[in-house]
Amino acid sequence: MTFAGVILDFGGGFFLRQATQADHPALRKICLETGDAGEDATAREDDPDLIGQIYAVPYQVFEPDFAFVIDNPSGVAGYLLGAPDTAAFYTCLTESWYPALQQRVTDPGPDASRWQGSDWARHRIHHHGLTIPPALAVYPSHGHIDLLPQARGKGIGRQCITFLEGRFAEAGSTGLWLEVHPRNHKALRFYASLGYRPSPALEPSENAIYVVKRFAGAG
Repeated sequence: MTFAGVILDFGGGFFLRQATQADHPALRKICLETGDAGEDATAREDDPDLIGQIYAVPYQVFEPDFAFVIDNPSGVAGYLLGAPDTAAFYTCLTESWYPALQQRVTDPGPDASRWQGSDWARHRIHHHGLTIPPALAVYPSHGHIDLLPQARGKGIGRQCITFLEGRFAEAGSTGLWLEVHPRNHKALRFYASLGYRPSPALEPSENAIYVVKRFAGAG
C-alpha cells in the first residue's frame, strides 16, 4: 500500500508527511497523550484540547512548512513540529493566536494552589510570557517531537530530528533548541545521543531544561 505525500518512509507502515489543518484533532490528541513529561496527561486535564492548542496546533497554522506528522495505516502516531525563526513565531502567537484563545477561556488567577484540571493551561494562555532567553540567541530555531507508544523504539525519533535539523539548516538557521521536562529522562538521554547538551547559560527550572545544538558549518 502506498500513501500520497510521503516525505520519509520509516518502514513497518510508518511514514512522515506534511501536517494539514485536518490533522489538528490528531495533534491535540497526541499532545495530550504525551503531555505529562512524555506520558499520558488525559487524567489530569479537564479540557483535553488546551494543551494541544498551546504546544502543537499553532505550528501547523503559522509554520506549515515545518509541521509534520508520523502516520501509519492505523492513524497519526506522532508529530514533528518546529519554527526556523523562534522570534517571528512568538510574534505570531502573541499577536494572532493567544488573543483568540483568551476569548475562549477564563483566567483562573495567579494562585496556583487553587488551580484544578487545566487551569495551568488557562493561566498560561492569559500570561504566556513568550520571551527568548539571551543564551538561546545563537540557536534561532526550536522544535517539538512527540510519539505515541506504537511509534517508539523504531528509530523514528532519530530520523525525524535529523530531518528537521536539515530543513532548518537549508532555511539558513545556525542552531536548534528544544525544551524538555526534567522528569522526561528518556527524552534527555535521546537528545544527548544526538549531540544535544543542556544550555550551560540556563539553569534548569522546575518544568524545563533547554537542550541545544549548533549546526555543522555554523559561524
